[in-house]
Amino acid sequence: MGITTTAAVHADQRLGRGNAVAPPIFQTATFQADTAEDFARVAVEPRGHDFYTRYGNPNHAQVAAVVAELEGTEAAMVTASGMAALTTTVLALVSAGDHVIGQKSTYGGTASVLTTLLPRFGVTVTQVDQTDITAFERAFTPRTRLVLVETPSNPLLQITDLKAVADLAHANGATVVADNTFATPINQRPIESGVDLVWHSATKYLNGHSDVSAGVIAGPAEALDRIWDVGVLTGATLGPFDAWLLLRGLRTLPLRVPRHNANGEALAAALEAHPAVSRVHHPSLASHPQHELATRQMTGFGGVLSVEFEDGYDQADAFLGGLGLFQRAASLGGTESLAVHPAAMWRGMLDEAQIAASGVPLGLIRLAAGIEESEDLVADVIAAADAAA
Repeated sequence: MGITTTAAVHADQRLGRGNAVAPPIFQTATFQADTAEDFARVAVEPRGHDFYTRYGNPNHAQVAAVVAELEGTEAAMVTASGMAALTTTVLALVSAGDHVIGQKSTYGGTASVLTTLLPRFGVTVTQVDQTDITAFERAFTPRTRLVLVETPSNPLLQITDLKAVADLAHANGATVVADNTFATPINQRPIESGVDLVWHSATKYLNGHSDVSAGVIAGPAEALDRIWDVGVLTGATLGPFDAWLLLRGLRTLPLRVPRHNANGEALAAALEAHPAVSRVHHPSLASHPQHELATRQMTGFGGVLSVEFEDGYDQADAFLGGLGLFQRAASLGGTESLAVHPAAMWRGMLDEAQIAASGVPLGLIRLAAGIEESEDLVADVIAAADAAA
């Protein structure tokens, strides 16, 4: 099975269903063993699913089987959130004295891991412009163990050349971990470009209904076993019901993503032509500086775009306030359309100099297109942009 709806529906069919058509929810903290030998085996089996739910659960195993099939990896595991997936992976792969390379344009939680968490444990970090492959090349040191990439990036939709970074990392003995949340395995499979491990905030597109917080890591079984060891210790455990909801969302991922793609492209094209808009960030646009790379690396461009307004913060805020179909809320990847003003969120935490240093303009709005009709979403954003002009 490849990246198809068939894989999304059937990749877990041999795991814990019994005769049930819909997988049952294994709402239990612990499992019994028939013999002492069985108990000894399940107690130490990596990524098992019939000992204790912190160690694994049949609902976890079902999600992992589907994600591994969709991403084209040997194995996968679930966590309680996307950030749990990232931190568990990083803590499993680096030690004090190691060096990590990350991106300048990246999700805020990832940036905090790079700038705040890792240095506390004696890990040095270099952040680079991910659009410049020579910046990656210059950043490697003899102590570089890990390269963290995110493409497209949040919220500027910049593209990282996965194959070029993977080749550099492997030549320097480092592991590459890619955040594939924005793209999903429907639009991009980093493993095919040489990336070692892939992680997702499964809260977003993989679940697709804005009702679960979850994370997923996919890659070689040996690496997943190391990450699982840390996950057991940190307790980054996804509840069985949440895993069941995530599995239910995964069933329709190959159906939902094309609609998100189409809506993202329609919104990007319409807003780029509006006189109040100074710039639109979306890889589908010929004006995107890395459109050619995105076309080679991706099969679809996703439903997230960001829009810059000519007159800055106040005009962006007015646009956001004029939207009718987009809800003012964080996150993305659900059936509904959401919009957020990053500078407005950050004003309580950062001064204007710090916001400017992030590279995110004050007048930028991030739009996450849902699965509504394209013409309705386009009419909504154009009316809001007209009112804000």
